[in-house]
Amino acid sequence: MKRREFITLLGGAAAAWPLAARAQQAGKVYRVAFFSAGEPIQPKNRSIFVNGLHELGWIEGRNILFEGRYAGNQLDRLPGLAAELVRLDVDVIVAIGTLAPLAAKRATTTIPIVMANAGDPLGTKLVASLARPGGNVTGMSLMAPDLGGKRLELLKELLPRLSRVAVVWNAANPYSALVFEETQRAARTLGVEVQSLEVRSPDDFDVAFDMASRKHADALVVVEDPLTFNHLKRIAEFCAENRLPALYGLRDFAEAGGLMTYGASLGDLFRRAVGFIDKILRGAKPADLPVQQPTKFEFVINLQTARALGITIPPTLLARADEVIE
Repeated sequence: MKRREFITLLGGAAAAWPLAARAQQAGKVYRVAFFSAGEPIQPKNRSIFVNGLHELGWIEGRNILFEGRYAGNQLDRLPGLAAELVRLDVDVIVAIGTLAPLAAKRATTTIPIVMANAGDPLGTKLVASLARPGGNVTGMSLMAPDLGGKRLELLKELLPRLSRVAVVWNAANPYSALVFEETQRAARTLGVEVQSLEVRSPDDFDVAFDMASRKHADALVVVEDPLTFNHLKRIAEFCAENRLPALYGLRDFAEAGGLMTYGASLGDLFRRAVGFIDKILRGAKPADLPVQQPTKFEFVINLQTARALGITIPPTLLARADEVIE
């Protein structure tokens, strides 16, 4: 792409222009906003977007600028932050998780919204269909069939006598609720009792941990979402202190000391989301860009944590792991 001369961003009047026409303005410096119900996007994940767009000709400070609005897990802030992005008239909203794109969609029907890793975009009505999203929302889905069941099967293989599993999930997140329901169905098939540990805010973790301790759960499953992700170290420390085996949804938990993780590769989802941003900035309409689902999954085992818990990882699990942290 040719180097574009820096000019002052046009004002709110541009909001009335068709999306394709806005994207094709010669010499414009585009603004892309990161939006999340949780904490600010991690530097390594921000780099995936910035570097990916750089490779496609979008240079930060030259023809693209980045904004950020984060609710810090205070969900009542989401509508106001979404409205703020609409007033700024950003060119694309990159929404992290499920709650952020829902808030953004309620705030605007014209600004393109790219889901970076929405849990269940069809079930939450973010899109009309995966093949033809319609409206102004498209991007990456985090959801994969039977995710909850596969995680329980891994725990059962690790702990053959597994009988009670506590599940930490954000009851305010539709994606977390869906994974929890899947886990319950799989548990009935495997003959495992499920204990629900609902959290809606950072203040709920102490109560959830106390319940897990009193009910003597054999293991813990943590459903990934901005709330649990932002408190991954806290959860991992609780499991270490209570010698509680746990399985998490994202590899970051294993890096923070969690025992095992299984789920979609967040880095891969973000890299693929970059393509949506690029296409939209060049004139494509979100309604015409099919939603994509995860194709890369990661199974990570932390052997240091296993040794600390006194657990021997079966060779069959080690052989299937994508990464083993020594």
